[in-house]
Amino acid sequence: MSSLDDLISRAKMLLGEGHSPGQIADELSLSMETVTWLLTQAKGAAAPKDVHIDWTAVSSNATLLEDTAGMLLGRYYQAQGDGEVSSPVADAIVGIAISGIPLATLIAVQEAAELSIYHPVKQNANDRPTGSISANFAAVSGKRCLIVDDTITSGNTMREVVKYLKKHNATPVAICVIFDKRGIKDVEGVPVYSLFTISRID
Repeated sequence: MSSLDDLISRAKMLLGEGHSPGQIADELSLSMETVTWLLTQAKGAAAPKDVHIDWTAVSSNATLLEDTAGMLLGRYYQAQGDGEVSSPVADAIVGIAISGIPLATLIAVQEAAELSIYHPVKQNANDRPTGSISANFAAVSGKRCLIVDDTITSGNTMREVVKYLKKHNATPVAICVIFDKRGIKDVEGVPVYSLFTISRID
C-alpha cells in the first residue's frame, strides 16, 4: 500500500469513527483542503500540495514529548538573544486542541504559568461554528499568552486564535510550534518560533 493509499484509508477510518474533517486534519497534520480531497476524490485526481508529518514516535512517548516541549521553550528564549527576558514567558500557555494540549501543559509546568485550552472552529460541528477557550482551564482575559501547537499547516487556525485572544483582552506574545509548513514569520504581528520549517520542492 502506498503512503497516499494509507492516508486515504486512515482518513476514512477516522471519519467512520465519528471524527469531523477538522479533527481528521489535526490527527493527520494535514490541511482541511487535503483531508477533503482524501475523503472525496477518486484515485488518480491531482492531490493538493501538502506534506504529511508523522511524529507519533515522539507524541506517544511522554519523555520525548517533554523533551520536545523543552526545546520549544528553549527555541523561544534563544530567539530573544542576550536581552533581558522575563520568566515566565507568559501568564497563560494556550494549547490548541488537540495536539497542542500536552505540549502546552508541559511548558506551563516548566514556566509555572496557567494553562488555557483553545478549541478551533474546524473542530466545532455546530451550524455556526466558533472557536473558544475551554471553561475548564484558565481564562485568558487580561493575560499575556504563549500559543502552542504541533504544526502550522495553512496558518488559518493561528490567525483565528490570535484574533480570539485580542478580542478577549489578552495579549498573545508568541507562537511556538514544532513544524511550520508555511514558513510564517508572524501571525497578525505575533512572532512564530518553530523547531522545523517544512518546504515542499516540486
